[in-house]
Amino acid sequence: MNFHQLHIFYTVSERGSFSAAAQTLHMTQPAVTMQVQALEDYFGTKLFNRSTKKIMLTEAGQTLIPYALRSLELMRETDQAMSAFTHMLEGRLQLGASLTIGEYVLPRLLGPFAKEYPHISIMMKVINTTQIIEEITKHQLNFGLIEAPVNHPDMVIEPVLGDELKLIVHRGHPLAAREEVTLAEALAYPFILREQGSGTRRVMEEQLLAKGLEPSSMKIVMELGSTGAVKSAVEAGLGITMISTSSVKHEVTLGLLKIVNISDASFKRQFYAIHLKSTLLPISAVTFLTFLREHAGEQ
Repeated sequence: MNFHQLHIFYTVSERGSFSAAAQTLHMTQPAVTMQVQALEDYFGTKLFNRSTKKIMLTEAGQTLIPYALRSLELMRETDQAMSAFTHMLEGRLQLGASLTIGEYVLPRLLGPFAKEYPHISIMMKVINTTQIIEEITKHQLNFGLIEAPVNHPDMVIEPVLGDELKLIVHRGHPLAAREEVTLAEALAYPFILREQGSGTRRVMEEQLLAKGLEPSSMKIVMELGSTGAVKSAVEAGLGITMISTSSVKHEVTLGLLKIVNISDASFKRQFYAIHLKSTLLPISAVTFLTFLREHAGEQ
């Protein structure tokens, strides 16, 4: 018995067929079948019932599943622990990132990462969460970085970075002279928001509901499909907004926008890494995610 066989066994159980597992693992179907048979020979018992079109786990197979899963998790933990000592890595990472992460958070971290690991090249797609999951499932991306947790039976989801939404106003706005306001004071003004369903909008609305406030009671004068468009509208004095502090550092430095603290509410959130349960991340990907966690305060 070896780890590779347990990995294959677990993937077959997750995918529901030898052919689907072979596609996931980039192996031939006969090779997958042979490795499972070798595992069955080792234990001296069948792990799958193959009498139907979709294979089913035997009682022995069901017993083995949690041990196989633990072996995968231990291997991931091992990779994460050892990545700190590996500085001559090579490889090409293909990752997806949702809008705020891809446009405003990662660019500030990619430079330092490239200096520390010059032989790892990164190809990043800035797309929405649904597209990220679809491309990970098709093995077109190694992993993704998303703004809100999702429930998906085939995915591992774990927090990697922290973020916070703040009240953002134009430099000439009445609230710009204040360092801190109450939530009620902020809600008295017209808002420009990201579209319904965006991670940013969801975090803001969840916090309002937690405070006993209906998001529909806000004075929303505009809903826009990108953070850049929201910032431009606020700069033009059309309203105020709630967006990530990571996305306005440039405008705040230039004095175009002002961050105002809200004294009686906090709009903190996590960014998450997502990847397939049945596929081990390459050590270069584990190293990249470890780097993000270690440099979380720099974004």
